Amino acid sequence: MKASEIRSLVVSGRAFSGAEVEQIQETVRVFSKLSRWELAQTLCEHLGWVTAKGQYKVESCLKALRRLEGLGLIQGPAPRRYEPRKKEPLRPSEETEAAVEVVGRVEDFEPIELEGVEQRPQVELWNQYVGRYHYLGYQRPFGAHQRYFIVSRQNLPRRLGCLLFAASAWAVGVRDEWIGWSARARTQRLNWVVNNSRFLIFPWVRIANLASRALALAARQVEQDWQRRYGYRPVLLETFVDPQRYRGTCYRAANWVELGMTVGRGRLDRHKRYGSTRKLVYVYPLRADFRSVLKRRCR
Repeated sequence: MKASEIRSLVVSGRAFSGAEVEQIQETVRVFSKLSRWELAQTLCEHLGWVTAKGQYKVESCLKALRRLEGLGLIQGPAPRRYEPRKKEPLRPSEETEAAVEVVGRVEDFEPIELEGVEQRPQVELWNQYVGRYHYLGYQRPFGAHQRYFIVSRQNLPRRLGCLLFAASAWAVGVRDEWIGWSARARTQRLNWVVNNSRFLIFPWVRIANLASRALALAARQVEQDWQRRYGYRPVLLETFVDPQRYRGTCYRAANWVELGMTVGRGRLDRHKRYGSTRKLVYVYPLRADFRSVLKRRCR
């Protein structure tokens, strides 16, 4: 059986189109280093496979992966001998207490660097900062993602903020039209777009042009980190800005392109079930031929 021959395949109580099966095949191929659990989280995110409360249907997705393997449509990762960690509430530590106010120009704090956050102690600290100071709080990212601390290396290292890049939104009208995406091409190439889903400059930090400098650094570093961790380089960054809170000035200063507004649904809401505040959409191409890459058909 080939995915292109499928009109509708019911697995774990959900009907999958041929295009969706092709997306699953492509996700399994691209994220071959993920565990089965992480892969299921990623697929739930990309496919908008959630409960009425918006929670990922991971167990159903795991069953679907086994069924698709049995049909010869995918070859998933080998099972690993561990269970996912239970979700624990964030308990802010003294290390994330507000510090002395930091004021000045970005030139006064050079060199500014993005410090990749991957080891558990640093991850927990990053989670605390975002949970404590970002207006959206902390939500655990699944699938391909990369956390960063924004750090000044002048004299003693000093943390100034946090960044998170993770899975892109399923469907964004102004973005998809700007790319020239068909639904089929988007299904196959969504993984090549990465979302800046958290951006935090600590409340006590008031350094002119720091935010745009951090975004400029991210445009170079995200490609390298995705290649190292996941085996491919994304070609487009995206983000959503709540105009009731921010104007997107730092994104424009870093040469991101403003495309327009979302229609007011959540990032992962394929089926138009959940309302959301309309957001400004910004994108940043990472290479000149990004459109041809995103529109290229996978075999």
